[in-house]
Amino acid sequence: MNVDTPKKKPTLYNILIWLAVLVGLVVVFVIFGTEQNAVYICGSLSLFFLAVLAELIITFFKQLKYNPYSYNTIYYMGFALFIISICTTLIILTVRMALFPSVYSVEGMLHGLLDSAKNYMLISSPFILFFSIALCISNISLIRHEGRRFVNVLGILLSVILLAGEAVIVLFDRFANLSGSIAQIRAHEIIFNLFAGIYLYLECMMIGTIIADLIAALHDPAKDKDFLIILGCSIRKDGTPTPLLKGRCDRAIAFYRKQKKETGKELIFITSGGQGSDERISESACMKQYLMSQGIPEKQIIEEDRSTNTFENMTFSKEIIQKTNPNGKTAFSTTNYHVFRSGLYARRVKLPAVGMGAPTKWYFWPNAAVREFIGLLKGHKGKQIIILSSLLVIYLLLTLFLYR
Repeated sequence: MNVDTPKKKPTLYNILIWLAVLVGLVVVFVIFGTEQNAVYICGSLSLFFLAVLAELIITFFKQLKYNPYSYNTIYYMGFALFIISICTTLIILTVRMALFPSVYSVEGMLHGLLDSAKNYMLISSPFILFFSIALCISNISLIRHEGRRFVNVLGILLSVILLAGEAVIVLFDRFANLSGSIAQIRAHEIIFNLFAGIYLYLECMMIGTIIADLIAALHDPAKDKDFLIILGCSIRKDGTPTPLLKGRCDRAIAFYRKQKKETGKELIFITSGGQGSDERISESACMKQYLMSQGIPEKQIIEEDRSTNTFENMTFSKEIIQKTNPNGKTAFSTTNYHVFRSGLYARRVKLPAVGMGAPTKWYFWPNAAVREFIGLLKGHKGKQIIILSSLLVIYLLLTLFLYR
């Protein structure tokens, strides 16, 4: 991962060009397509989506090198999984068309594309089932250890939503009465496909978020840093760090000692966190005391005690870095599930910093990951609305065409 690379930002403009070509080809196929050349049409579309898949994966890895803390990382991986589903559908259709040319037509191929959202849900259903069960188990353990609070049942709520979505798709399609007029059938298909499209989008974003979180949390930064920011969180009433905060400090100390052993390079710790109304001292002072108790010299610690959230952590820490060593290389330490979103805030304030994740208890991570997912959905609302709306328009137009 490189967060300060001068390389050009990766883009997917090539796919837009290919998409325009694809639209033109589909129009030609619809007008001039026959049962005899349907297999070639479907095969061509399979190759097109395989090329799109390759482009998404390549761009995903380019994005990791350019900036791993980006919503684009989530989009690229999430939709790569969806394209895999489309490719699988088209390849199966191509084989069937080759074996049974009199059965399948161009319109049948378009029906296959229309079913892509439903197929994706069916293919991913084992993962959704496993993920939902794991969320419920972890939430039950979390409630037993941390108490009954609304934030501690988010995983259970998400599990119910995910399983209910799968159930609605299966039951709505299986028990629907499609013996009525074409208008009734069209209405059923519109509701069915739009619901599947919304579910598809959220599932892609969720899986993409999980993958992005894991990559960010497991990354071990290069041992060449000048500054190491420790992001604060709540402290105990007696002014000592909670296990969560202690874990962040221990992760930072371990990195510092490893860097010093491998390269001999020292670094400056920035303890970042203000004082809450119910806190005896600032989070920054609490972390400083703990670092010193672990043998870190006071001269290597700078306090940042104004911040009240992660965005301010990055903002005020950047001010310190700019005054001390503007060209210094920076890392930050936080809890594993929080690395990705913290990196987003660092990039937002134009602070080139790479994160490291401190471990947390197994039952806490899944629920915290859900909160991170919800937090990520709140960001870049405009881009998400555009992507989701475009996806729904495609399914709507395809449904209206096939059930005209």
